[in-house]
Amino acid sequence: MSSVAPKDSILEYFVKAANTGDFSLDVTLNVNGSVISGTMISAKEYFEELSGKLEDGSEIAKKLSEDLAEASEAADSHDGGEANFIHLKNTRVYCGDSKPTPSKGKILWRGKLEQINGFFLGKISDSKSSSSNGSTNKKSS
Repeated sequence: MSSVAPKDSILEYFVKAANTGDFSLDVTLNVNGSVISGTMISAKEYFEELSGKLEDGSEIAKKLSEDLAEASEAADSHDGGEANFIHLKNTRVYCGDSKPTPSKGKILWRGKLEQINGFFLGKISDSKSSSSNGSTNKKSS
């Protein structure tokens, strides 16, 4: 008997849409007490970006880059099948405090759909005093 909850069919639908077309979506996920916020991308884009991060490294890094590029092509050819993983870019992970980890850089993230407890559409953004912009609908006397 498995103790793993089934995947959320709506979230899986969004992942399949990202994997099959030119579709990305800002999403925030609840995963075992952590909050993960980023932009959903296709598996192909995830592997391409990961491959690009390694292509200028050592011989081992270059080999990994080539393997990830091949994985990208394989992911692209499996359109329409069951989705088991979700891929995010520009990711922020929040673990109980207000500061995200990591706090800088363009972070790629991959997670199992069956491990996600909940989600909402939209990203958590850095709070930079938006109230200082003021309102454009001011009354004049």
